[in-house]
Amino acid sequence: MPMPPRFDSFVIFAEMRTGSNFLEDNLNAVPGLHCYGEAFNPHFIGQKDRRSLLGITLEDRSKDPFPLLDAMKAHTEGLPGIRFFHDHDPRVLGAVISDRRCAKIVLTRNPLDSYVSRKIAAETGQWKLTNPRHRRSAQISFNPAEFETHLARLQEFQIEILHRLQVTGQTAFYIGYDDIGDVEVLNGLLRYLGAEHRLDNIVSRLKRQNPQPLAEKVKNHTEMEAALAQLDRFDLSRTPNFEPRRGPAVPSYVAAAEAPLLFLPIKGGPSDRVEAWLAALDEVAGDALARGFSQKTLRAWKRGHPGHRSFAVVSHPLTRAHRAFCRHILSTGEDSYPALRKTLAEVEGVPLPEGGPGAEYGPEAHRAAFLAFLRFLKRNLGGRTALRVDASWASQGEVLRGMAQVALPDMVLRDERLEAELAVLAAQVGLRAPDDLPEAEEPGPVHLATIYDGEIERAARDAYQRDYMSFGYRAWANA
Repeated sequence: MPMPPRFDSFVIFAEMRTGSNFLEDNLNAVPGLHCYGEAFNPHFIGQKDRRSLLGITLEDRSKDPFPLLDAMKAHTEGLPGIRFFHDHDPRVLGAVISDRRCAKIVLTRNPLDSYVSRKIAAETGQWKLTNPRHRRSAQISFNPAEFETHLARLQEFQIEILHRLQVTGQTAFYIGYDDIGDVEVLNGLLRYLGAEHRLDNIVSRLKRQNPQPLAEKVKNHTEMEAALAQLDRFDLSRTPNFEPRRGPAVPSYVAAAEAPLLFLPIKGGPSDRVEAWLAALDEVAGDALARGFSQKTLRAWKRGHPGHRSFAVVSHPLTRAHRAFCRHILSTGEDSYPALRKTLAEVEGVPLPEGGPGAEYGPEAHRAAFLAFLRFLKRNLGGRTALRVDASWASQGEVLRGMAQVALPDMVLRDERLEAELAVLAAQVGLRAPDDLPEAEEPGPVHLATIYDGEIERAARDAYQRDYMSFGYRAWANA
C-alpha cells in the first residue's frame, strides 16, 4: 500500500532579487506542481498589477487571506505553492509555518549581491530579463547605512523562520541562489516535495541580468570594501546572554490607590521607597495600594485609569548585587535563602560566616565574601552553575524584557536620581510629588563604600556587562 504524500502544498521563503522567479518557473515546469507567485503581496496577487486570483479579488484577500489558501488547494492538481517575502501578509506566515503538510523551501542569496541587484533594477526599471539583447545596465552607489538596514531585515526574517520551524519540530529545504541553476539540486528539491517527475534541464525563460563582477557594478567600490570591513559579520562584539527568559511577574505590580500610576518593580531595587512614595502621593496608608494583579485585573485597571503611566526603576548593577547579597545570602534572617547560602559556601567557595555575620565580621571579611559572590554571579548569569538565577540578581534588562510581554513601562527611572525623576512622573499625571522620599537604607553590616575598589568594580562589570551597556552605567564611584 503506497504511503500518502508528505505534503499537500509548499511555500518558498525568499526576498526580492534572490532568484525566486527563476525557481518558480522551473517548479511550474514539473507536472503536479503549481506556484502562484507572490499571492500574498499586499499590493497585488501573484504577479505585478494582477488584482484577482481563482475568483478572489485583492480587496477580499486583504480582508481575509485564508479563502485564497483554500482555493489554491481546491483548484490545483497536485501541490499548490506560493512565494513569500518578509513584507507579505503576516497572517499567512503563521498559517503556513504551523501547517506541517506545507513544505518549506528557503531560498537565500549573498545579501550584498541582492542589494546591488535591487539597486540596479530600481535604476534601470528592468526587474526581469528574458532576452539578453534587451539587457539594461547601470552602476550604482553603495550606501553603507542602507545596506546595513537591508542586511538586518534579511537576517531578522531568516531568524524568525528558523525559530518557528524549530519550535514546531520541522525542517526546510535550503537552497542558495548559486544552486538554482543546478538541475541535480532542483531534482533533489523535487524529491523533497514528493514530485514524481524530474527535470532534464533548466527550463526558465529568465536570464541573469547583471553577470559582471561587483567592481563593475558599484561606482564607489573602494568605499564599499572599507564599509564592509567595518561590519561585525560574526557579531564578535556582542555580549552573550545565557540567562533564562523571565516572565512578566504581573502579581508583583503595584498601583497607586487613586493616581493613575502603575509601578513595575524590579526585584533588588528600591521597591519599599517607591511604594511609600506612591502611598504619600495619595495620602493613604501603604495597605491601600493595589496589589496582586492578574493579567485580567491588570487590563481592567488600565481601562479604569485612562491616561495612566507605568514605570520601573533600575539601579546601578553593583548597588543591586550588594543588596541581594546582604539580604538573601549573607543574612540568615527572614529574607535569606538558606539552601542557596549553604551551596554557595560549600560548592561555590563563597566565604560566608556560619550563622550569619557576628561582631567579628568586619570589612575585610565582607569584601572577600562579596567579591566571591560577584564572581559566582558571572558564572550563574552565564549559565555555568547548577543554581537558579534569582530575580533579585537577574539582569535588569532581562527583567524588563519579561515585563514587556504584558506591560511595557512608559518610563524607566534611575535609583540614584529617584526623588527628582519621581517628581517628573507625578507632574506628568498632573500631581505634585510628596515633599519627602524615604531615605535609602544601606543593607548589611558593612557599607559598600567601605569595601569598594577597582577589583570590586571589575567583578561587577564582568557579571553585568549587558546592564552596564544597556543602561549606560559608569563605574559605581562615578554613578
